[in-house]
Amino acid sequence: MLVYIRTFCLIALLPFLLDANPSTQEEINNNAVVFVYHRFGESKYPSTNIKLEQFQEQLDYLDANNYNVEKLSTIIKHIKEKKPLPPKTVALTMDDAYYSVYTNAYPMLKAKGYPFSVFVNTNPIDHGSKNYVTWDQMREMQKDGAEFLNHSLAHDYLHTKQSETKEQAKKRITDDILQAQKRLDAELGETPLKLLAYPFGEYDLQTKEILKELNIIGVAQNSGPMGHKSDLQALTRFPMAEIFAKMPAFKTKLNTVQFPLKSITPTNPLIEKQNPPQLILELEHPLNSVSCFLSSGKKIDVKWLNKTSFEVSSSIPLKGQRDLYTCTAPAKDGKWYWYSHLWIVAKR
Repeated sequence: MLVYIRTFCLIALLPFLLDANPSTQEEINNNAVVFVYHRFGESKYPSTNIKLEQFQEQLDYLDANNYNVEKLSTIIKHIKEKKPLPPKTVALTMDDAYYSVYTNAYPMLKAKGYPFSVFVNTNPIDHGSKNYVTWDQMREMQKDGAEFLNHSLAHDYLHTKQSETKEQAKKRITDDILQAQKRLDAELGETPLKLLAYPFGEYDLQTKEILKELNIIGVAQNSGPMGHKSDLQALTRFPMAEIFAKMPAFKTKLNTVQFPLKSITPTNPLIEKQNPPQLILELEHPLNSVSCFLSSGKKIDVKWLNKTSFEVSSSIPLKGQRDLYTCTAPAKDGKWYWYSHLWIVAKR
């Protein structure tokens, strides 16, 4: 089962009484918020499931507040071509193509007329697993605005493992991606844009280079809005599961904009030597009231190096399989700058 990236409800931690930073209109515009779901109404899996009443409440809120719900590929096409994104643009994505996408989420989305984007592991589909949708069910959903995208053959780790060389990893990863794409194209037809969601949200610099060579867009799971400044091999999405899907948190995430980032050091999420890792963010202009947190919600000290650069590092080593440094700052119009940096703690 997919090990869900740990995130937390920053709504409880954001400082509400701070003055907003003077944001440019360009920063406020041309952002899209993308949510990622996995299971719907499957209470046995709370870390990857959203309750149906939670999902319905989210859909009703988007509808009542005139959000522009698009396929993920439509949003990415705008980003690639530097075209303006309509205000309040949102995409609803699902990873793994579990059966409850078809039985539970699809009827609710169809009733709203909302398109959606599903990332598919092709091997379980081809093997007829009852836990996943079928090719015929995908074709049915396509007629109502769904798109189906690459999530690898069998949900393996798509970065260099401890047991292999970089050359071996490159061949394994390339073959996996291309074979899965071949099955998707054969069953559902080719699409103008090729997208891959990284299994477990994990990738390294070589994986990004492979995708670039294959002309495939890479989609991660660390949180944050996407827009014209996004890395097209590491696009961000907000995970939605039971504990993180309450309406206050959902509304906050709908009102996020990209951090005005000029550079990020390091760019590789794999922690190979120094743990806890140091992250340096260089901004395009100064920001006040920047706060940063671990996935657990523990606050991290922000050390300013100059007016537009700051360093963030946990006071304790990161544990588990992966963690995040998430930084926020108040923007105008009730919005929040939001950036989340993935750290892969252990190679497998």
